[in-house]
This record gives sequence, structure tokens and C-alpha cells, in this order.
Amino acid sequence: MHILSTTTELFVGFIALFLMTKILGKVSLAQITIFDFISAVVLGELVGNAIYDDEVNVGSILFAIGLWGTMIFIMEFFTQKFRGSRKLLEGSPSIIIRDGHCDKKEMKKNKMDLNQLQNLLRQKDVFSIREVAFAIIETDGSVSVMRKPEYETPTLSDMGLPQNPVYLPFTFINDGKVDWENLKKAGFDEAWLKKTLQKHHIDHYEEIFYLEWKQDEGVHISKMPAES
Repeated sequence: MHILSTTTELFVGFIALFLMTKILGKVSLAQITIFDFISAVVLGELVGNAIYDDEVNVGSILFAIGLWGTMIFIMEFFTQKFRGSRKLLEGSPSIIIRDGHCDKKEMKKNKMDLNQLQNLLRQKDVFSIREVAFAIIETDGSVSVMRKPEYETPTLSDMGLPQNPVYLPFTFINDGKVDWENLKKAGFDEAWLKKTLQKHHIDHYEEIFYLEWKQDEGVHISKMPAES
């Protein structure tokens, strides 16, 4: 009877966790934030304790998973609807190498030393910091790297082509909301943004899903999808 009970609880726990993962979406699998990590640990602990505790039945497992899943769903809803909550709950990327130079302040902020940075770069097939134009620590702890032109494959040096400077793109509008800080960092103001949108026959920020600006390529605009 004990084996049958454990098998039943394990099976129910597995199905419940699987269904909850499907409901919450695949983002948590591709990009594990601090909140996602805590959720995974807590859910594993809940199911584990439920399976090996004789006083806990299948109903308790389903209730615990359902309650925690509802809490996660609510937090995900907040991050989707309220842009200001994303930085608190999901974190924000940090530029740790800018224009080929390490940003010691950002590295210290992210509790990262030079050895850890080099390790992350090697995972991206970059074996020298001198090859990097920009490096960004993402919210899941991984690093995204933009190499200097001369170290790209194939290299411009090998092809005998002139080396052009590289520029980091700025996100000005995300999900209908303007990032005024990024706009200011890029050297623009609201008047420039409105004038740019008018050129593309756009009257309201809410019409834009994503607007990116890059110094050598200008703006790239993706409008909000039409509601079905």
C-alpha cells in the first residue's frame, strides 16, 4: 500500500507540475530569473515533502501546487501589465564591458570578479577581453557579447575591408511605454521622438510594441499586433 500511495502521489505531482509549466509558458524554461529559481525550489520542496510525508495526501499536493502556481501567475501578470515591476521581480541587464573597457562599478554591483567574467566569455568562444566591444549580463546570469569588428568571423582584416565602429542599440519604446532614460542617454528628447513617429504615421506611443534605435541604422519599429 505504501508503494502504491507513493506512486500515486508522485504521478499526480508530476502531472500537476507539468500542467502548471504549460499554463505559465515557456519563458521560464529559456530564461530563469531569480523569481523563477525560487519558484522551482519551492515547488520541488512542496512535492518532495508531500510524497514522503505519510500525513499528506494527493489533495494536499494539488492544493499546494495550485496555490503556488496561482501566486506565480499573478506575479507574471503584474510584470506584463505594470512595466515598473519588471526590474524588481525580473531584474535588469547590466553592461559590464562598454566600448572595450570593463565597467568595474557594474561588475561590483553584480558581485562578479574578473575570473568569473572570463569564464562566461569563454562559454561564448571569446578567449580575450580585448575581442569584446560590449558585454551584457542578462537577468538569468548569462552573458551576451558583441565582438569588435576585427574579431568577427570572418574578420574584416582578413577580407581587407575598412573597420567600421560598432554601436549598441537603444530600446526607446517597449510594450507601448517609453523608456525616457534610454532616450536621454542616446541624446534625444520627446520632441525628436514625436517627430520620428510622425514620419512613420504613428500618433500614439501605445501603438508601438517595440522601437529600437541604433546610431548607424536609425530606428526599427514594430507596431502592436491587431487584436483578434
